[in-house]
Amino acid sequence: RAAQLRDSLAALDHIREPVTFRSLKEGDVKGRIETSRALQDLQTELKLPRPPVRIECFDISHIQGAETVASMVCFDRGRPNKSAYRKYKIKTVAGVDDFASMAEVVGRRYRRVKEEGLPWPDLVLIDGGSGQLAAAERALAAVTDRKIPLASLAKREEEVYQPGRGEPLRLPKDSPALQLLQRVRDEAHRFAVGFHRERRDKALFNLNTV
Repeated sequence: RAAQLRDSLAALDHIREPVTFRSLKEGDVKGRIETSRALQDLQTELKLPRPPVRIECFDISHIQGAETVASMVCFDRGRPNKSAYRKYKIKTVAGVDDFASMAEVVGRRYRRVKEEGLPWPDLVLIDGGSGQLAAAERALAAVTDRKIPLASLAKREEEVYQPGRGEPLRLPKDSPALQLLQRVRDEAHRFAVGFHRERRDKALFNLNTV
């Protein structure tokens, strides 16, 4: 009888506990469903071993080789994870060499990931064509034996290149997979251009104050 009374009191206490309700907007639900579909489509189209929950994308920015910088943006479940964004000043490349610049920044990024035990991406996306992709592939292979999926997205024709795939993949313009890749690539480009402008403006300011 005592045990029954104890359980009844516990049940009453549980009922009286405050409950917080979080309102969900229709657009939030729809957006999550669309993002999930895009990740699944991307897995299918690129023949990935699992949905690319974490995507890291690289872009190079410069004007005729001056103030060359790079960006790395991270998307988690199809959404920007801005706390994981990184900016890079290119240190080892002189003049215009996007391939070497891409190799440098990819090598630096994943050397740090390996040394510090940071999470590895499910997909590394490169802004560029087959040349930039090959440079990134070599740099990644020099750092780790892990088979990290790689792809690049070329701006002109929006073609997707992958290592070992002879012909680029041409996805329909309304493909959720392509639209997700474009969104990630465009964010990397925006972030790189913004950093390049910061560096260029700082250099001009220092020049004018001499």
